[in-house]
Amino acid sequence: MKDYKLLFAVLTVAMVWGTTFLAIRVAVETIPAWFVAGIRQFLAALIMLVVLLSRKEFKWIGWKNLGYQIVFASLMLIVANGMTTVAEETVSSSLASLISACSPILVFLGSLAVGLQKFSFRALAGVLLCFSGILFIFWDGIQDLANPEYRMGMIFLFCAIAGWASGTIFTKKLNIQSGNITLNLFYQFLFAGVVQIIFAFLFSENYNFGNWSLKSISAMIYLAVFGSVAAFFAFHYALTKISPVQVSILAYVNTIIAIFLGWLIMDEKISLKFILAAAMIICGVFIINYKPEMFRRQKVEA
Repeated sequence: MKDYKLLFAVLTVAMVWGTTFLAIRVAVETIPAWFVAGIRQFLAALIMLVVLLSRKEFKWIGWKNLGYQIVFASLMLIVANGMTTVAEETVSSSLASLISACSPILVFLGSLAVGLQKFSFRALAGVLLCFSGILFIFWDGIQDLANPEYRMGMIFLFCAIAGWASGTIFTKKLNIQSGNITLNLFYQFLFAGVVQIIFAFLFSENYNFGNWSLKSISAMIYLAVFGSVAAFFAFHYALTKISPVQVSILAYVNTIIAIFLGWLIMDEKISLKFILAAAMIICGVFIINYKPEMFRRQKVEA
């Protein structure tokens, strides 16, 4: 790539989104999960507000559009992001990233159910390969599900990917024009942040603020500034230069980075079976999403 801004944007998305699972794991070490999720979204909303005010783009979006943003925020931020954060209190960051990588399976199956996707044997083969990878993960660790905390963590993870898939299908089905994406995201982040902070006070057993470590607070701020805001701007800049299909390849890189960092920094156990399962899931997701234009040189009009 001769476009260094594009290269920087692509690397930012790959690296930052690849580190979010690790950052969540560090944040929830001393901060209750719903506080991590809520404060993250609320800080991201404040940053978006500053950007909008500096551009003189802040305005009311109307009740109808607000309703759409509330649905998006509920599915993709409160359910998907929030429940992933809660799950990482009891599940490793590497496993959380791997299970989250399976969300395209639900997107495909849901899209098939509502008529947005046509059936193909290639996609079916990808789905079966992904499910085989999931079974491979739990084959030896099935006894771990006897642990109620671990079991709830896995339930939260599967609820999270269901929320993400539902939000994706909802967006495709309604085919809503994006308008000012930064403005829409401000309302999404604000709504999700407020709701999750309320959840934090309702469902957190112990939220003694004095116990929050500097490391966990730093990880939470990193999630807001980089995970929610910087990566978002980098992602949308990349979309003005290359196709969405090409950008989607970054999802596979994110998972690999998350697994590697979990092993390197958090000393998470990565067995040969886990690596094989990861390869099966990533290959399965790739097969489901494969399109020839992924590897063609092309530019999208800004």
